[in-house]
Amino acid sequence: MAISEKHLNDGEAVVLDLHPHWWYLAPRAFAVVLSMILGGVVWNYAHEKNGMQYKGLQWLAFAVLAVALGALLIRLMQWRTTDFLVTTERCIYRSGVLAKAGIEIPLDRINTVFFNQSIFERMLRAGDLGIESAGENSRQEFANISDPSGVQKTIYSQMEAYELRRQDRLGDVLRANVPGPQHAAAAPPTIPEQLEHLDQLRQNGVITDEEFATKKTELLNRM
Repeated sequence: MAISEKHLNDGEAVVLDLHPHWWYLAPRAFAVVLSMILGGVVWNYAHEKNGMQYKGLQWLAFAVLAVALGALLIRLMQWRTTDFLVTTERCIYRSGVLAKAGIEIPLDRINTVFFNQSIFERMLRAGDLGIESAGENSRQEFANISDPSGVQKTIYSQMEAYELRRQDRLGDVLRANVPGPQHAAAAPPTIPEQLEHLDQLRQNGVITDEEFATKKTELLNRM
């Protein structure tokens, strides 16, 4: 797994852990195959001529193949150390072999998830994924994503599940902080009383402004 469990929040779980699509490796793999074919032709030609002037061609063919293999190895290391993760709370992108770079986008700050695929990419089930979120650098794009439409659906489903869990937690906080009835016949708190208590929780930092606004709207809709 690309992220250690110690870097996950309590109750957070990894839903998707993706390396770039295999097409990310294809151009350099093709270069290796082409270098092997051309190198074999040049090597045999030089061997048949059996002249010292052709030895240089053999070494040149060997050097080209070595460069192609090195480039493929570097790309393979980049592929192995590039990860796009979707957890139950955020989207995480990390890349880099020696120097590392990454970005984390909380699910509750995501506004829109979109993807782009050419006809060829649709055949390969590859494409680019974009995420628009609140705040600075609000648009992030991620290339070479496997099954981008499926990833989009997964992110939206996790956003919905995250919102439901947050509403449940908020309800639990309200129920835990509302004083219980002194006896069985005591009337439950009215909506204005619940709003007043909700505002007190917000001022005390128990709930966020967003949670306050969401619960306030829910309570007002009941009136």
